Amino acid sequence: MQPQRYLRNLLSISPEEQARLAECRVLVVGCGGLGGFVLEYLGRLGVGFLRVVDPDTFNEGNLNRQLLSSSLNLGKPKVLAAQQRMQAVNPLARVEGHQTLLTEENAAELLSDCQLAVDCLDTIPARRTLQKACAEAGLPLVHGAVGGWLGQVCVVRPGENLLDLIYPEPSVEHGEEYEQGTLSFSAGMVAAVQAAETAKLLLGKPGLRGELLVLDLLNASFQRLRLE
Repeated sequence: MQPQRYLRNLLSISPEEQARLAECRVLVVGCGGLGGFVLEYLGRLGVGFLRVVDPDTFNEGNLNRQLLSSSLNLGKPKVLAAQQRMQAVNPLARVEGHQTLLTEENAAELLSDCQLAVDCLDTIPARRTLQKACAEAGLPLVHGAVGGWLGQVCVVRPGENLLDLIYPEPSVEHGEEYEQGTLSFSAGMVAAVQAAETAKLLLGKPGLRGELLVLDLLNASFQRLRLE
């Protein structure tokens, strides 16, 4: 019998699918603007295990957009806040926190036993590292990024290397977020799409494939761009 907390899910997700989500394991890299919302959405949905990776602590500049941040936890590790938040929201979803940078040396271990990874990073080299590790592990990667009113999401399947097409200049360190800032609703919207694509992958439903979904919240437009 499904817990009462999932009753509203069952109008769109079958009991069998809900039970499957409880057995799923997802790696979320980054617990900031995107990562906090992704964790919230996946945990409330009922994904049973979430491994979160982030080396940082909260500062005042995080308060405009990061769900896990508050004036009470400034200076505290983001992964600790992720664990405490999910314990309060849905203790059925286990959060395993790693206060560390994702590197080429630890990426394979962090991905171990997971079915996919969610990119909530803010540097392009780290995204490339995660994409390479996912390819080597044979796992899909759900990419997301935000810049001002804009956002983007794509699903990178093993061997596709779509991030090399999105970020063709290897020497560039940062994306649009460092030029346009990050707004709370942009982060929430992109994270919601990432969570939806994650759920579809876990449940074997059709999702984005070989495309970049671009969200322009200022002009209320959505585009699907073919990546070739």
